[in-house]
Amino acid sequence: TGKDKIAEIIHKKSARARFPFIKINCGALPAGLLESELFGHVQGAFTGATRNKRGMFELAHHGTLFLTEIGDMPLPLQVKLLSVLDDREFVPVGGEQKVKVDVRIIAATHRPLREQIQKNTFREDLFYRLHVLHLHLPPLRERGEDIRALLDHFLYKFAKALGKQLVGFTPEAMQALVDYHYPGNIRELSNIVEYVVNICKKKKIEKDILPPYIFEMPPGKERPELSGEGREKTVDAAPVVLEEDERVAKSWNEIERQMIVDTLKKFRGNRTHSARELGWGRMKLYRKMKAYGLM
Repeated sequence: TGKDKIAEIIHKKSARARFPFIKINCGALPAGLLESELFGHVQGAFTGATRNKRGMFELAHHGTLFLTEIGDMPLPLQVKLLSVLDDREFVPVGGEQKVKVDVRIIAATHRPLREQIQKNTFREDLFYRLHVLHLHLPPLRERGEDIRALLDHFLYKFAKALGKQLVGFTPEAMQALVDYHYPGNIRELSNIVEYVVNICKKKKIEKDILPPYIFEMPPGKERPELSGEGREKTVDAAPVVLEEDERVAKSWNEIERQMIVDTLKKFRGNRTHSARELGWGRMKLYRKMKAYGLM
């Protein structure tokens, strides 16, 4: 749904931008290996640990650690993660000395965490410790304008990589791709665009080279009509990289405004403390609040 991109934008627009941005999928590794990847280990901690290894928390010091699929993290590791968030220090696997860290955590999941709390598969205290600023990203199928921007973005990306001079999609191809329901979200959209860019022999992506399953609508959904106005906008679209930049800027403004609102709420309107939390001076916070209509 774009979780990775949003996490990167938050990092790059923050005071931590010059420090590392590190991502780990909490559902992709067995519990023992995940613990070692997150917190590191000392030599001899387990079979095969032939040397000391720094974990991702330590590598992300002063930067951002993006924990994707946090809902898949095993319960024992949830306890250790909560301890790190509270104390800002941890002990590597097999070690004795504590390591202090200063890391921003961004966590993402596709799972309903409140339901997992009821089933005792996710810790309630960890949920509320993480739940400081919450951003809900709807499925791609509910974000028609985002689909257009992403199609243009990936067309530009893959055409450039392959050295092809493509100028866009025909109105019919664009509408078919916007109407598709994308069960695989952005990863699927990216794969579709890469496929059609590879096989396209014309200047524009046409409807007849799209994968056949694109036209199989899910039950109960009707394909919307393409209006004349929409057709003109598709044909006369600005260069794709500029359109993408505008979309990203708009999305970031919405996120930044919400971050300011939540931070002010956290510190009960205290601008000095809020500015410090955001890594800004008081005057910068004042300007941002004025720009976003928060004064």
